[in-house]
Amino acid sequence: MTSGVVNVWTNLYRGSLIDPPTGWLFNQKMGLLIFFESYKKSASYNLKVYTHLFYSNELGEPDQLKNSRLHTLECAYETWNELISGGWKIVTNKFQ
Repeated sequence: MTSGVVNVWTNLYRGSLIDPPTGWLFNQKMGLLIFFESYKKSASYNLKVYTHLFYSNELGEPDQLKNSRLHTLECAYETWNELISGGWKIVTNKFQ
């Protein structure tokens, strides 16, 4: 016997209630910066995150773009956590 109640959670992506990782990470040894930004055109139930990897200058600022990639929310979190555990530091500067 069914209750007649529809489970509305079945069509909701499990990560959609979580904010995507955003901001800058810096690896001084390698001279690299990576920027995480949410893809604004992705549907709320299927969030995507861009990462932009830059070579840094001597001041630790982004100098030249190395590559850009589009990730699923889950992949972006995995990448963020791996970089943090690998020694990358969160940058609080807001680069132009």
